[in-house]
Amino acid sequence: NLTHYRSILYKERLLPLKCTRLCVQVSHTGVMGMCRAHQHVSELYPSRELALCLDPYSGFGLVLFILSSIYSGHHSYLLNIYDLELNASLWLSVISTHKIRDTYCSYTAIEACCKELGSATDMLKSRGVDLSCVRSCVVVGEERPRLSLLSSFSALFSPLGLGSHTISTSFGCRVNPIICLQGTQHPEPSTVYVDQRALRVDRISVLERGAPNSVCLLESGKVLPDVRVAIVHPDTKAPCAHTDLGEIWVCSPHNASGYYGLRDEINDALSLEHFRASLNGSGDKYARTGYLGFMMKSDKVARNGAPLDGVYIVGSLEEALNIRGFRYHPADIEATVVRCHKNIIGSAVFTSNKLLVVVAELRGEERDALDMVPVVTTALLEEHQLVTGIVVIVDPGTVPVNSRGEKQRVHLRDSFLGDQIDPIYVAYNL
Repeated sequence: NLTHYRSILYKERLLPLKCTRLCVQVSHTGVMGMCRAHQHVSELYPSRELALCLDPYSGFGLVLFILSSIYSGHHSYLLNIYDLELNASLWLSVISTHKIRDTYCSYTAIEACCKELGSATDMLKSRGVDLSCVRSCVVVGEERPRLSLLSSFSALFSPLGLGSHTISTSFGCRVNPIICLQGTQHPEPSTVYVDQRALRVDRISVLERGAPNSVCLLESGKVLPDVRVAIVHPDTKAPCAHTDLGEIWVCSPHNASGYYGLRDEINDALSLEHFRASLNGSGDKYARTGYLGFMMKSDKVARNGAPLDGVYIVGSLEEALNIRGFRYHPADIEATVVRCHKNIIGSAVFTSNKLLVVVAELRGEERDALDMVPVVTTALLEEHQLVTGIVVIVDPGTVPVNSRGEKQRVHLRDSFLGDQIDPIYVAYNL
């Protein structure tokens, strides 16, 4: 009986010594709800063609690759994200050849195109690659939108006809693979500048562009139909004021129903905490995403005149750094590290024994590693008032990422503590 069918979405989480597979259960009703919402927001019908270039094994990628096209009847060109390592222009060529209007990709695809094709736009143009047909390019992720990367992608490929207004992001996580999506009916995503210092105390203070201590956040998308989002204090579980930063809770018919594969008593306890949380004792059940963010009312409206509320993701609650009573978000610190020197091409931060650990990827000679330490420590002290405990200089590619291109900071921390990293240089600023 299909009404009782339970499809299982897999989410892999790497642990220090082994890889475990954490699964969540999604009912048949939930799968139908996801496909219905996606069809409505993206205006999918049988003659529509999509190009997909992302991880097909979990989350929204699984919905796009396997479920959505069956439900809506549209055609999808399925591209293996790892094929871009051999032919970086494959994705763009497919879009151009088949005049694809809507495409979904991961940050891995965006990074590969910027890295391998950024200086080859003239060559692509001579081959007839034309991206003016693209109506929407949705970058699927489970993190704060990478505004600088998306801006670079838009600027690099604008000579091929790619419009900046076509690029947007979506947000989902293990409890609900698709919470918000820009969609074809909505205007381009908004940006907002907020006070970086206020974020440390879970407050939202809107600033003017270019103001000191401002950080630009890109809207992750509009909330899907039949989805309700609440911003909740993660400790007190009380609703936050509109000026507060809180955990994103979601009430939706396509929420996951619980974990799969755990012992019954553990599964029941975790499922009650993560998938059936109550807000102010109401009868509605919310799933906790584990991500901090906020919602902001917009003066923009959809084509049908409905108001549009944007969701802004600030960062993962699990990866946030609690230092001296303040909550720092790794993305802000890592951006400072990369900006402070031209030879630093990547970074990741975490804490160990209450010390801030900075891992910086060096592009250049190993003898330059020692010069990076004072530059990094000074930049973090000036911009974030943070004292760096340990600076680890490593080779490019050392920071692990998943198939969506998202940094695996927890795995990196465990590898560092387990002495499984081969660094170029380590400085202890104790």
